[in-house]
Amino acid sequence: MIIVLKKDATREQVEHIMEKVESLGLKPWLSEGVERSIIGVIGEEDMLRALPLEGFPGIEKVMPILKPYKLASKDFKPDPSEIDIGGGIKVGGNRIIVMAGPCSVEDEESLIDIAKKVKASGASVLRGGAFKPRTSPYSFQGLGEEGLRYMAEAKERTDILLVSELMDVRNLDLLMRYADIIQIGARNMQNYDLLREVGKSDKPILLKRGMANTIKEFLMSAEYVLSEGNPNVILCERGIRTFEDYTRFTLDINAVPAIKELSHLPIVVDPSHGTGRWSMVSAMSRAAIAAGADGLIIEVHNNPEEALSDGDQSLLPEKFEMMMGGLRKVAEAVGRTI
Repeated sequence: MIIVLKKDATREQVEHIMEKVESLGLKPWLSEGVERSIIGVIGEEDMLRALPLEGFPGIEKVMPILKPYKLASKDFKPDPSEIDIGGGIKVGGNRIIVMAGPCSVEDEESLIDIAKKVKASGASVLRGGAFKPRTSPYSFQGLGEEGLRYMAEAKERTDILLVSELMDVRNLDLLMRYADIIQIGARNMQNYDLLREVGKSDKPILLKRGMANTIKEFLMSAEYVLSEGNPNVILCERGIRTFEDYTRFTLDINAVPAIKELSHLPIVVDPSHGTGRWSMVSAMSRAAIAAGADGLIIEVHNNPEEALSDGDQSLLPEKFEMMMGGLRKVAEAVGRTI
């Protein structure tokens, strides 16, 4: 349910309404917009419906939210959300944020070198996997905390922000300590216990779409995080599994404008996983920006042939630099910046 407040609603009136909602065992969420502020109510609403809410001082009208994803819905928050990821950098505004780096953290020296190069080319965030979900249990699984320490050193040397994947709730404290953004990978999109735990933090969450999940299911997973109190959710389209086998996945560019229609949450695109081919990453990055994406997450490696994971889809740093030049032109054409 949405409680739409009057323009001249006072702070005392708003607090009274929220206290009344809480007294019924429901969760109120205040969303202050440019023109209107609203209170979203989550939980069993039968008792609330029995109250003469529209007679309360400060309330203009009461509306039901019909979509199953309440807090992620544009009905709850009509204005696009901007997620502060640190250093005054926000995902969801006019600036398109680029995250880049190796699939897996392999060693300190190469990671710092890549961090310097991608930042010089315009990336704001260094991506790197310390814990790696792999199809085979015999494949490289990541360096764990050692890899996170390498990432922290790269941040110290270059002043770049960090994003890394959380696979297990037992490692949440580690990721909270090292990463600026916690990534929930495609395989864990419907790991609801994990989503609830990161929802209890205030750390920005990069939530990747599952490889066989609908947009509705994607937004419902975001709802798990939001419902625990963490509003800092960034969605990531990274390709879905179809009958096509030329590419690793099928990058669903449709998801970008679809999410923009349905949700206030920002969305970034991962053309590296979405294609599995480095030669297609630049083209799909341009397409993502043209479609309205708020950011990109790109795999970059100094020596893809020797990469311990995902070398086929990784750009060389010089290729990444060239790509960024083209992306700036596309961003400018759609009224945005990188």
